[in-house]
Amino acid sequence: MTQTIRDLALACRDAAQAVAELSTDEKNALLRSMALSLEDDTPAILQANASDMAAAEAKGTAGAMLDRLKLDSGRIAGIASALREVAELPDPVGQVTRSEVRPNGIRVERVRAPLGVIAMIYEARPNVTADAAALCLKAGNGVILRGGSEAIHSNTAIATALKRAISAAGVPEAALTLMTDLSREAMVELLQLTDIVDLAIPRGGEGLIRFVAAHARVPVIKHYKGVCHLYVDASADPELALRLLVDGKVSRPGVCNALETLLVHRDIAASFLPDAAAALRANGVEMRGDGTTRALVPAAAPATDEDYAAEFLGLVIAIRVVDTLDDAIAHVRRYGSDHTEVIATRDEANAARFVKALRSAVVMVNASSRFSDGGELGLGAEIGISTTRLHAYGPMGLESLTIERFVVQGEGQVRHPPKA
Repeated sequence: MTQTIRDLALACRDAAQAVAELSTDEKNALLRSMALSLEDDTPAILQANASDMAAAEAKGTAGAMLDRLKLDSGRIAGIASALREVAELPDPVGQVTRSEVRPNGIRVERVRAPLGVIAMIYEARPNVTADAAALCLKAGNGVILRGGSEAIHSNTAIATALKRAISAAGVPEAALTLMTDLSREAMVELLQLTDIVDLAIPRGGEGLIRFVAAHARVPVIKHYKGVCHLYVDASADPELALRLLVDGKVSRPGVCNALETLLVHRDIAASFLPDAAAALRANGVEMRGDGTTRALVPAAAPATDEDYAAEFLGLVIAIRVVDTLDDAIAHVRRYGSDHTEVIATRDEANAARFVKALRSAVVMVNASSRFSDGGELGLGAEIGISTTRLHAYGPMGLESLTIERFVVQGEGQVRHPPKA
């Protein structure tokens, strides 16, 4: 008998309870065993990936999408290494984040506990199957994985290897549930199981994320796009600002923490922008700017409102000259996506104002936007970047896959003692 989506989710919820009761040592041993199983199944995974690659190429898929889909022995080894790295990370489950004794003698603690069942919805990248499973299990959760049809064979082969290790550890296999029904209807049904699924995390294009947000009844961690800004203040060190610009725009332009817009204070524009334009041109970056920018950089094309709101994900940047710090802040508030903003400045008061005035998940002072990453910020690994003000905001690591609950220790105290 075919299991329904609800049946699969219920089984995952039951399995999540078993995962929540595992000790840190047991979870770490499980992750290491999963890594070994993945390595053992490398030939089968590569064969499955070859099927996905052939189908993708037949459909005309090319470029970055095809590269994300492709696996080789080195990439599988990297996925296994990532599993072992998660095993080495501190376990957030059971951490006491606050403890106090109340006047009546009860001890009130806030303790980290697993979220429960996490639905991970993603496209193209088969490595997410292993990464998401490792992070969710280490944080004591069950996970339901809904990958894209383009990677179905690769995802299935990876999940098969991981589930074999899970079963060998005595944990119910449903703790890692891979959906094989990839219809939109099945996804919507999953996203409406408010009594079973505790959180949905979509990773992929803006279209997928908006679809999930529009149809979900369960809480959703959203990350629509990364429209990241660099503001070069009048007091900025030009060489420092230039380093931030080139690293943020050029080092890996197709990722969400890459710079998309450059804002320059008018007082420094005439000296800074020609050098910035030369560096950008040398790296093949197309520039689109306002009138002041184009007067200083004739190679820049006219910028539109759509350009200032765009996540180019390529070698294109929008540029605007602003009169004041407040104008830069107003621009970011209008066009930003609450992802990552950067200020280059020597003025501590301006830096403090920039940080306080913007609500973005990550704000950098004299540091590259490319540091907006879980590994770079000390989380060890990330399951995504939240631009939603839920319980997590910004890069999400293990701690973001838990919640705080209250544990109260008493010695028989009652709130309303019986009257004499």
